[in-house]
Amino acid sequence: MSVPEAAKRLGIGRNQAYEAARQGEIPSIRVGKRILVPVVAFERLLQDCNRH
Repeated sequence: MSVPEAAKRLGIGRNQAYEAARQGEIPSIRVGKRILVPVVAFERLLQDCNRH
C-alpha cells in the first residue's frame, strides 16, 4: 500500500507517515521512486501495537 494509505489507516498525517517510514517505524520498501508499505508487515505492526 502507499504511505498515504498507511497514514490514513493509522490516523496520522501524510508527512508524519513518510517520516516514520524513513526512520523505520513503519515498514517500507522503495520501488523506483515510490515508497511502499508491505501489507503483511503493516498488519503485523498493527497487531503488535494492539498487544501493548
